[in-house]
This record gives sequence, structure tokens and C-alpha cells, in this order.
Amino acid sequence: MAERVRSSIIEVFFVMGLYGLLGKSLSHSFSKRYFEETHLFNTIAGSDQYANFELSSIQDLNSILESNPDLEGFNVTIPFKSEIISYLDTLSEEAQTIGAVNVVKIIKSDGAKGITLQGYNTDHWGFIESIRPYLQPNYNKALILGTGGSSNAVCYALENSGVSCLKVTRGDTKSGMINYLDLNDKIITEHLLIVNTTPLGTWPQTEMYPEIPFEFLTPGHLVFDLVYNPPMTLFMKKAMAYGARVMNGYEMLCLQADKSLLIWKS
Repeated sequence: MAERVRSSIIEVFFVMGLYGLLGKSLSHSFSKRYFEETHLFNTIAGSDQYANFELSSIQDLNSILESNPDLEGFNVTIPFKSEIISYLDTLSEEAQTIGAVNVVKIIKSDGAKGITLQGYNTDHWGFIESIRPYLQPNYNKALILGTGGSSNAVCYALENSGVSCLKVTRGDTKSGMINYLDLNDKIITEHLLIVNTTPLGTWPQTEMYPEIPFEFLTPGHLVFDLVYNPPMTLFMKKAMAYGARVMNGYEMLCLQADKSLLIWKS
């Protein structure tokens, strides 16, 4: 699937430009290294550049735009995927439904503002395309760990593929949610697909993980951790100890990044 996406990108007419990533702590981010080291930028796009823009607050966005007039688009990561929406001029249907944006395309205009900011979500696409080869008919219920923007994207992707989702939170519960303390044998047994959408376990805090009753996992479970650094998280190791199949989020990250470039260059 990734190769099909990249083949489509090759057919796009490339215009050199500046792109980047907006987030709070980006020293170990995936995006800059991926765009600069893969053929997507170096071979195809020539001298396109990709920069990290660390923001302490989403309110700093305007200063980033003003000081980087050549910026053509950017990715958005934790914790600004939802906060950025109020700064955008338009949203794709998927981004509006999910309530989170991870890709922004900048359209230069002659209006008073000078630019139009278009928001998209490619996380849902990257997730479903990465997990699709491993989905089985009995994976009709999914347990989603976390309630942030990434969890919304995962639920959107799964529910559009016929899989019902139940979110797990540490805070107050709403409709379609339960607390971690509510997890038991019955719930784990009924939900053969479990997806961690929290950042727990991300380097350097690799000793952290979502606390679920691992002892109820079986070889029939598929456990997907959106964390990609480290490639094998403690959460995945604990799931494997009880026979569950595991996946990390690296392929999802690659696919959503490829899709971002298609949006910027279209």
C-alpha cells in the first residue's frame, strides 16, 4: 500500500517549498527525518525543505506564519491537533468529523489575510491502511485506549470499516467510554482488537504503558500501539507475553506522511 501511495506522489507536479511540523517537543520527531531521508523530498522534490517548529502555545502559530512566508504546509502533532482548528479557514469532511487536524495546506491569496489555511486529517487513513491486511471478520469490536485526537481518528477509520469502538479513559466517562478500572475478563474477551492511542511508552519514557489486565489476552487478540519509538514498546512486550499479535505505529506514520505530501502538492 505504501508503494502505491508513493507511486501516486511521483506523478504529482512538484514545486519546491518549505514544509514543517508544529508541536510542543520535537527533538525526537519522526517527520523531519522521514521527509528529508526518503526519496519523497530528496529525489523527487529537489530542494524542498522540512523544518521543526516548536510551539509552547498554539497562540504562537501566527508568529511562525509571519516569520516563514515561504511555508507551503505543515504537519501538526501533540498537543495541538484539536487546538489548531480555530485558526483554520476550512476543514476537510474527515477532519471536521474527527475533530483533529494533522495536516495543514497553505494557500496564498490576495485577501487581507494573505493566506488561507486548509485543515486535513490523514491519521485515519494511515491507520486503516496499515492495519487492513491484518483485520479478520471476528475483529468486530475494538477497545481504544485514550480519548484524544488520535483516538478519534482511529475510531473514525474502524467504524467506517464496520468495527465498533469502545474508548477507555482515566478521567470521567461519557457515552461510548469506560474507565480503566472497569476493564475485566469479559470486556477484554469481547474486544479482540486493542489499540493504544496514548503517547505512553514513547522514548525516553519507555517504562510507561497503559495498564490493562494483560492476563486476559489470548493469541486471538491483535494489539496495535500507535507509538513507534521504540519499535517494540513495553506495552507490546506485555501483550506478546500472553500470546497476542502486536503492531506498532511506524507504517501508519509513513502512510499518513506520504498522504500529507500529496495534499500539499496537489
